Amino acid sequence: MPEVSEAVAGARKAVDRLYGHRVLRRKSPDVSARSALRGARASAALAGVDVPLEAVPEATDPVIQGALRVSAELGRLGATWRTAPRQVLARLHTLAATGLTEDLGRPRSVSVVPDPLGLGPAPGPEETVARVDGLVGLVTSSSKAPALVLAAIVHAELMVLRPFGTADGVVARAAERLTLVEFGLDPKSLVAVEVGHLELGPAYADGLRAYLSGTADGVATWVRHCASAVTLGVRETTAICEAMQRG
Repeated sequence: MPEVSEAVAGARKAVDRLYGHRVLRRKSPDVSARSALRGARASAALAGVDVPLEAVPEATDPVIQGALRVSAELGRLGATWRTAPRQVLARLHTLAATGLTEDLGRPRSVSVVPDPLGLGPAPGPEETVARVDGLVGLVTSSSKAPALVLAAIVHAELMVLRPFGTADGVVARAAERLTLVEFGLDPKSLVAVEVGHLELGPAYADGLRAYLSGTADGVATWVRHCASAVTLGVRETTAICEAMQRG
């Protein structure tokens, strides 16, 4: 795919530089926690609820609360993601969608679902189940694809399918982060990739629409977007490290 290798390699180098930061020798868990908070705030913003970072812990909006619950749970779901991804997706939806729907963790049975990004109609329930099965196979197989490429596909498929009909964006972004962690690009969950997606603005939805085209160029556009989001997420986490170093 055009220029994908270069974009993936560039993101990998950015992550490697982050992992060499002096602060991480002593305070890696603290950095991961601060990254997770920023990621939750950005994921909620991408879902349409944007509040200042300092207001996030006390926010009562169910979208923000769901993003925070998801963020807090990711560390406990990692090992299960590679063996039982369907179970993890159901758990992520239960956490993300509490207060938004009563159908928690259940695949949708209706064809018409919200389309906040203007991606067009979602596939029907039967096609969605079949494609989720394919996604499960991809995650549980011994793929040789780079973690970033796999994470990009996981993210895009969940956004396109909208398998639950509510809180699908928060679930998709969490699944991307889980994939980056469990497939080795970011094992300590330091990179605030959600912040990168938010900072890229309209390119987020544009990239997903390109992916929807099904062409090599379209998929490449989305993967390059995800590589840029990782690089920007590294920048955000580096800023966290620098602030902690200054005290």
